[in-house]
Parts: sequence; structure tokens; C-alpha cells
Amino acid sequence: MKTLGILGGMSWESTQSYYRLINQGIKNTLGGLHSAKLLLHSFDFADIERLQAQQDWDSLADMLAEAAVSLEHAGAQAILIATNTMHKVAPEVASRLTIPLLHIADAAADELQRNGHKKVALLGTRYTMQLDFYKKRIHDATGIEVITPELAQQEEINRIIYEELCQGELLSSSRDFYYRTIDELAGQGAEGVILGCTEIGLLVSPENCTIPLYDTTDLHCAMAVKWAAA
Repeated sequence: MKTLGILGGMSWESTQSYYRLINQGIKNTLGGLHSAKLLLHSFDFADIERLQAQQDWDSLADMLAEAAVSLEHAGAQAILIATNTMHKVAPEVASRLTIPLLHIADAAADELQRNGHKKVALLGTRYTMQLDFYKKRIHDATGIEVITPELAQQEEINRIIYEELCQGELLSSSRDFYYRTIDELAGQGAEGVILGCTEIGLLVSPENCTIPLYDTTDLHCAMAVKWAAA
């Protein structure tokens, strides 16, 4: 089994999901008493969010790259960034490593393509929805069209992520808003929805949606398990 390095704490709520899902995946794959070989660098999310708000991506790239390199030196054989938004700096992080960086958008793209989708919706932080680093990677890899909600809906989705989900709050009013937004996107032709923030899966569930949900936390962890157990 290979050792995975995780850049986490962005937020810790989703990082604990990574730890659980990867260990469950290794257990299911290898059986017995097997558990995952993991190294974790957990950031103080307040520091990350402050730089995000300033759109200081250079400083963020340096922070994550330095931590990733330290995990490589400690024995990690591949790196996971346990958040969608911070894949904005994935190229800069990868360029500092001699080991693979397993990209979360690639995990989503593979599953979307496997299911034959032509048009999907993306929910996430405003950075993930508005910048091209995520949508373009999926489109370039698969040709799938990626749409996002209207601007006012994006702002509310973003607010819920930072003010509620990243602080452990799961409100029914916010859940209802997400479901209404998904229904509108389905009406615009979306055949599925990428949950492009690792906390959104804590709030919404597939059984309450009219189109498939693609939880990127689940998909990223499945990619990591397959790589580590191979």
C-alpha cells in the first residue's frame, strides 16, 4: 500500500470526511485489519480564508506548496488537496513536487464522462463557480458543458458554505435553497450536479434531487483509495 499525503483543514469538517472515507475504502478494498497510510497537514482555515478573500493566490500557492513538499519529505507518495477551491493553486503545488498530485476535478470528470453527461451544473464557493480553473479542466478533459447558478444564487451558496457549513451548521432553510437552485439548473438542461465544495455533501443528499449529485469528496477519496491500493 502506498502512503497518501493530505492537505486538510479547509475546512476540518470536510477533512474528517476524507479520513473516514479513505480508511473505509482501504478496508473494503484490502479487507482484514487494513487501514490507510496517511500523512496530514491541517491548516488554520481562518488564515486560508483571509487570503482567499484578498484573492492572494500567490501566497496561498506558496503555503500549500511548502506543506505538500514537507509531506513528500515525510514519505508521502501522492498528495491530495482536500478541498475544491484550493485546486486553484494545484498547478503551482504540483510543480514543486516529484510525486503525483491527485486532482479533484479529474475524479469528477472521470465519473461524469462514465455516465455519459453532456451538460452539468457546478455548485461551490464563488471562486470555484466564477473562475475557470475548475470548469475549464473538466470541459477540456471531457467536452462536457459546465453551467453555474445566477450571480445572486452564487453569493448565497458561497455565504452558506463559509458562514454555516464550514462552521458545522446544517440549516433546513439553506438545504431548501440548495434544492431549489438544483431544480432550476435541471430546468436549464443540467443532467447532473457537481458538488464542487467538499462541505456541500454534508447538507444535501441524492434521494431529494431530481438529477444525480456528484459529491467530489466521495469521488476524490475513491480515486485516492484506488491509487493507494494498486
